[in-house]
Amino acid sequence: MDASTQPYVVGVRFSKVGKIYHFDARRLNDLQLGDMVVVETSRGWQLGEIAQVVSQPATPPEGVWKEVDRRATPRDLLLRQMWQQREVEAMVSCRSRAAELRLEGVKIVAAEYSFDGSRLSYLFSTESEEKVDLKSLRQDMQRMYNQSQVELRQIGPRDVAKIIGGMGACGLETRCCTKFLTDFSSISIRMAKEQGISLTPTEITGMCGRLRCCLIYEYSQYVAARQELPKKNKRVVTPQGEGKVIDVYPLREGVLVELPGVGYREFPKSDIQPAEELENFQKKAQNPCNGPNGEGCDCGKNGESRKE
Repeated sequence: MDASTQPYVVGVRFSKVGKIYHFDARRLNDLQLGDMVVVETSRGWQLGEIAQVVSQPATPPEGVWKEVDRRATPRDLLLRQMWQQREVEAMVSCRSRAAELRLEGVKIVAAEYSFDGSRLSYLFSTESEEKVDLKSLRQDMQRMYNQSQVELRQIGPRDVAKIIGGMGACGLETRCCTKFLTDFSSISIRMAKEQGISLTPTEITGMCGRLRCCLIYEYSQYVAARQELPKKNKRVVTPQGEGKVIDVYPLREGVLVELPGVGYREFPKSDIQPAEELENFQKKAQNPCNGPNGEGCDCGKNGESRKE
């Protein structure tokens, strides 16, 4: 493939902690990390920052990458800053109009202008899962801001928490979603159970009202560690005798065992062995010629092997 036609794919981020979208920058193959560029997206022209250079890009879903239009100029940066300063005013106006229309359960979270002001997007959330008719609100805002194309876009509770920011439920000064998370992973209650975390709602629920994103951070390590340890209530053999597993500590690779006449003792993984496995091994050692069906074997126990 000719170098001029070979794609030079870069990852562009449009917000400080946001998803990275891939674009073809072959016409500007001298772009570096941190450079500001102007690209066309499904939501109009946007100004973003080069966050990565993709050395081995996968095939794009649409079959072709959109191209980077140009490197941002000082005028582009000033234009974006000007429209950003108007976003708060636009958000307040929309909230005021939504209150006049008595749109119960609708929260206007933010207003976002495209970098050139040609498009104005209102981000909103609802308290219920039912669809809300916001046609009149959109029409009113379109008349008020007729220099831009107005759209209303619904976002989920996690996205709301990401935009608003603030302290996390764990006490972290900045929530994970606002600080570094660019994508929201699928979180399940099983992740909390696997890590032995209390299922009390206050312990596993984030400020967004959903399961905490941090439940997935160490989940894979717990799963891998538990596979190497016996399960609860299993019988194990320890240096102090045989006992029953009461609890397991995956991260430090230890188990708590109840020993008759001794009590609870903790042992590392290297000092325990499953009782059933040991019993099977001992039976096999005592009866080497017994096959799985009780049949004899051809081991030559009597001095000569059997022949067919």
